Amino acid sequence: MAHTIDLSAHGMVALTRTTLIALRAALVRDAGPSAAAYLQEAGYAGGEALFESFRRWMDERSLGAPEEQVLDDFQLYATDFFRDLGWGSLEIASLHDAVATLDSADWAEADPGEANDHPTCHLTTGIFADFFGRVADSPLAVLEVECRSMGHDRCRFLVGSAEVMQYVYDEMGKGVDYDVAVSGVE
Repeated sequence: MAHTIDLSAHGMVALTRTTLIALRAALVRDAGPSAAAYLQEAGYAGGEALFESFRRWMDERSLGAPEEQVLDDFQLYATDFFRDLGWGSLEIASLHDAVATLDSADWAEADPGEANDHPTCHLTTGIFADFFGRVADSPLAVLEVECRSMGHDRCRFLVGSAEVMQYVYDEMGKGVDYDVAVSGVE
């Protein structure tokens, strides 16, 4: 049975995917590399309201609290929630038992027609940092390592502590593949 979300009652508004892509493109054009930080900050700022909407969405369906879910159920509910909002599907797993992975073959912020040389789902990284940090009850950082805007088949986000994500980011800056970098996390 299809469910809908009353956006207004959940403290949200809808905008088209085209609007989101155009906003990102204008920010990148006018602000250069700073655009990523602006979008991440905006995403993070909206994370609390989005998480509360998810909590409410689960409550409306008598599913319990997000923090109480086992991984398989949480993945199913989070995918349904984000899909209902138009963002896309999520597969949640872990990599080398060091970081969580969030994969999506249809994530809305990505634009496969762009052919970028770096990931572009900056708003999402901010949203996910706050959203999943609330589930973990601990501050988290998110790093997008694959992006459909770069020609990948999926968007892949790594989620972990700020220290771990900084290590992975630094290693990738040295040319190390993210999988190898994550395997070196102690």
